[in-house]
Amino acid sequence: MVNHVEKLAIHGGEKVKTTPFGTGKRFGFEEVTELVEALNQNTLFYHFGTKVKTFLNDFNAMYGIRYSVAASSGTAAIHVALGAAGITVGDEVITSPITDQGTLVGILYQNAIPVFADLDPHTYNMDPRSIEARITPRTKAIVVVHLAGNAADMDAIMAIARKHKLKVIEDCAQSYLTRYKGRLIGTIGDYGCFSTNDFKHISTGDGGIVTINSGEEADYHAAHAFADKNYQRFGTNVQKDLYTLAPNYRMTELQGAVGIAQLKKLGHICDIRQRYGDKITAGISHLRGIHVPRVDEGNYCTYWFYMFRLDLDQLTCTRTEFCKALEAEGIPNMEGYISDVAYMQPLFQNRTAYPGSHFPFDISGITYERGLCPVAESILQTAVRIQVNEFFTEKDIEEMIAGIAKVIAFYEKK
Repeated sequence: MVNHVEKLAIHGGEKVKTTPFGTGKRFGFEEVTELVEALNQNTLFYHFGTKVKTFLNDFNAMYGIRYSVAASSGTAAIHVALGAAGITVGDEVITSPITDQGTLVGILYQNAIPVFADLDPHTYNMDPRSIEARITPRTKAIVVVHLAGNAADMDAIMAIARKHKLKVIEDCAQSYLTRYKGRLIGTIGDYGCFSTNDFKHISTGDGGIVTINSGEEADYHAAHAFADKNYQRFGTNVQKDLYTLAPNYRMTELQGAVGIAQLKKLGHICDIRQRYGDKITAGISHLRGIHVPRVDEGNYCTYWFYMFRLDLDQLTCTRTEFCKALEAEGIPNMEGYISDVAYMQPLFQNRTAYPGSHFPFDISGITYERGLCPVAESILQTAVRIQVNEFFTEKDIEEMIAGIAKVIAFYEKK
């Protein structure tokens, strides 16, 4: 039991965690072997080499899908999905206000207009009721962000999308092998988008994958071409006739080679993160002044990070004071995830996707006001983020739990 009068380390007491967190090597001989083979091909171009193709085939087998397309980043993957889905000038795309800007870039590159839905206060994912309330005649798609390895309410979201004839693009950058009622996230919507940058479950330095879930060859061809300047490269048949604009988001053979080796480690990585995240929840869920993230029954969360919320009405400290005290106990943490909701960024406040222009925002006259998504704003004002890592030890997790409990015990209102 934690002593409720135990002196905090920030006040001169003994730290809870005095030993370093567990570490390990993400890359090893397996990646080197694949890279050497890639170089020995005498080409690093995906169409001529075998590594990107093998990476995608392995990914498809893991996810039980027929088609996927490689991209140069997770941001690129979302843009590819939007382009393949036919999103165009003046269309509205509903998405989450708590996300990296990579979710939003592709929407704006298509000269479409981001519209933000509010979130569930417990899962931190998009609230289906808010999504439906944001739909207008301009709405053409929903980009669903599965935040931090936790699945959004896909049954409700897909029902809304089908009712209103909207495309659904899943942003799975933080949610590898996450399951929703037994189904893999990224295989439920029309497209699933993954990131392999250096800060995700697996890394190829940078890179991305788009799943094409219709299983239709035409949809696959559209996505594949959109990632490659709208060139049609299939077998020996290469068509370079340009009908519409598309970027160059090709993945190199070096990225594909590393991806082959990394993918073999993914199941192990996700299993450990799931176990550690659930263990933290079990360890702190009883504490007054804390709200743990909710993983809905039947789902499997792979915790890209762990984020809980403080009930400051139950505590005698501010969030900043709590976080500094927790840091002093040897538990690194951050206030929130991003500094503010996405729509409060200068780009949206000034409506300047392009210098000297308000396009495409002026098509609909949309503005983004404080209070647009009150739950999302509240989440970011009360959240505390801690790291979950597959190289941590069981003792590391236990000490994280003990550190949080100690700080809560000191600051909780008696």
